[in-house]
Amino acid sequence: MEKVHIERNSVQETLVIPLYARKLCTEQYPRLFQDKQVAELMERMDYDFSGHAQKGKGIVYRFGALETAMRQYDMAWEVRDYLKTHPRAAVVNLGCGLDLTGENCDNGQCKIYNLDLPQVIALREQLLPGTERVRNLAVDLNNTSWFDEIDHGSGAVFFAAGVFYYFQTEQVKALLSRMAAGFPGGRLVFDAAGKTAVKLMIQTWVKSLGITDVGAWFYVDNPDRDLQPWLPKAKVSARGYMRGYNDLRDPAVSGFFRFLSRAADGMMKMRIIRIDF
Repeated sequence: MEKVHIERNSVQETLVIPLYARKLCTEQYPRLFQDKQVAELMERMDYDFSGHAQKGKGIVYRFGALETAMRQYDMAWEVRDYLKTHPRAAVVNLGCGLDLTGENCDNGQCKIYNLDLPQVIALREQLLPGTERVRNLAVDLNNTSWFDEIDHGSGAVFFAAGVFYYFQTEQVKALLSRMAAGFPGGRLVFDAAGKTAVKLMIQTWVKSLGITDVGAWFYVDNPDRDLQPWLPKAKVSARGYMRGYNDLRDPAVSGFFRFLSRAADGMMKMRIIRIDF
């Protein structure tokens, strides 16, 4: 089988980082996270992963992999929970990259939609082409004409992993308000962090783009105060990003990583936000 070439310093290359993290998660935390297709995906790519393999020996990279594992664990938990009462719902991955959370939650009845920018979807179609119940859609999430593509007659559960940090606050507010109106009875799940954590996450972007107003970028210090007023008819709830769905007492997780996880959920205010429209 011909391999798919991944250009260096391209948008497509940015998808390799979470892909390798998922491989590392599967190897290091098999009780917490399993992505059986990730190794196959990597084999089909014309790309040198040796740099990531070297970085994967470091503490920072390995803790980042644990964060990836827990985020996908949390998202999958919420999707499966919704499907218990809405088995034929639309499962919508916002900013999907090469993620397979929707497919891994497939109950054989739901409809799966993977949404991302055109260049990302072009790569996904090469590696993970759509099927009868799985559609890959090239969209701009802020242009909500994509709502018309989602068959939500039997419910809809949306999730966005690592996406909204790089939106401006007003963009997130507008998108959530429109989703609340367009998908009553649906659910949206996404990860968020406090202002301090987001500032650390995007400081490289801020320097490169010349942006000085970090407050313009999306963060959540207090879900009730920051989000609930936007959505008066919805129910907003939150859990810790790292320990809200699993206590991390797995023997593969070191005591030091459990300490960092408590700091992430506490001081950094990293959370999984759930909105029931």
